[in-house]
Amino acid sequence: MSTTAAELTKEAKTRDEAKVDDAKSTEASTTVEPSADEDQDKMLRAVRQVEFYFADSNLPFDKFMWTLHTANAEHWVPVKTVASFKRMRDFQPLGLEWVVKALKLSEDLEVDEAGENVRRRTEVQPPKGQFERSIYAKGFGKEDPGLQTRLEDFFNKYGKANAVRMRRADGTKEFKGSVFVEFADFKSVDAFLNADPKPTWEGEELLIMSKEAYCDMKIKEKGLTGKAADLRRQSIGGPGRKGFNAFTEMAAKEKGGDKKGKDKSKPDVYVEFMGSKIRVHEEDGGSIKPEDVPFVKGASLKFDGAGDDVSFDEIKGTLKERFARAPFVKYNKGDSWGLVGFDKTLSEEDLTYVKENLKKLSGKDISWSLPEEDEDRAFQLERATSTAKRALSFSQNRDSRGGRGGRGGGRGGRGRGGRGGRGGGRGGARSAEKSNATMAADSEQAGEKRKRAVEPDGGPNMGLRGQGVPVIQSSKKAKTDGEAVS
Repeated sequence: MSTTAAELTKEAKTRDEAKVDDAKSTEASTTVEPSADEDQDKMLRAVRQVEFYFADSNLPFDKFMWTLHTANAEHWVPVKTVASFKRMRDFQPLGLEWVVKALKLSEDLEVDEAGENVRRRTEVQPPKGQFERSIYAKGFGKEDPGLQTRLEDFFNKYGKANAVRMRRADGTKEFKGSVFVEFADFKSVDAFLNADPKPTWEGEELLIMSKEAYCDMKIKEKGLTGKAADLRRQSIGGPGRKGFNAFTEMAAKEKGGDKKGKDKSKPDVYVEFMGSKIRVHEEDGGSIKPEDVPFVKGASLKFDGAGDDVSFDEIKGTLKERFARAPFVKYNKGDSWGLVGFDKTLSEEDLTYVKENLKKLSGKDISWSLPEEDEDRAFQLERATSTAKRALSFSQNRDSRGGRGGRGGGRGGRGRGGRGGRGGGRGGARSAEKSNATMAADSEQAGEKRKRAVEPDGGPNMGLRGQGVPVIQSSKKAKTDGEAVS
């Protein structure tokens, strides 16, 4: 009886040990060796992510990546560095060897023989047709962990998506539930926009359209026209990145190299706008980057109900009693509405003053209100651009002044000529008068006359002690309106 029990106990123990061995074997195979399909899918995800880092649509606009790309002449970037990026964290536990193995599947990237560095196979090219290859989609609800990855997988079903950019509210950075997606080709754009059935997210049909159609819709909603519409289209239709642009940087260096240092001492031009110092670029006669312009809420007002011939002086003449700096007025003849921009956020007292002292314009009762945010942003961008153009023009006019004449000297150089010494001549009188009239319009109330005294022109009986000094008076009332340059 005891022998039988011992044998049964031994047999049971053997069975238990076999079960443990089987469990260990199963666990090992599950942990170390995932299925081929799962591993292949994960590798393709890793490849797509690294290809995005090096793509034409990202690399030249990502300052850190561009610094890595240009760190050496062969453009090799350490795999270890790329694998440490936030979007690569899902693959980090698998090790560098796994990442290198995945990158070798790429047709756009190559890995060096040591398996330590990665680079593009082709030279970087300025992306073309980004705006036309982009779409807008809305209906993705609230953000949750992993949403970016799920969105990328969703759009890649319709074709290769170069970038999926989640749109966020300014200030709070809260996800708006909508995205801009840049596809690699027009075929993918058509596949998405013309999909049957229409694309859905969690059972709900998405609102979809091309980025161009979205841009036109927003402009129409805000009633924007002319330059304001162009600026709004530019702000929406840009490449989607703010700040660094490698192509702009390279062009600037090349331009400076061609001049062989001739203009290296020429200072950059800046303007003060809404308390921020903004650099002015020479493109288009003076331009600024939209992302450099701060948005100040409550610094603009909109009037409505005015007659069809509002005068700038009608507005400024009243407001100058309250505000130290003349406001910027935007108004198109024939319209019943317009915008007025100030250099600060208006207080309740400021608003009350405006409403009580400007109740009529062009003989009609008007109402005042705060413009919609999109309209206000476009307006402030327009103001900053106008300021930039005048600042650059003033800087260029100043640089083109002629030299001063000596004792009894002759005329100055081209443009705004320098004045001579005793008995000296003056050059470019007309240009001088025009330039100073422009300066007056920038720094004082538009439309005010400005007088400027000049020395005698060196003729007989001129330039003598005690002689009167003639006065040149502006012959035309300035019609320009704009922000003061500081």
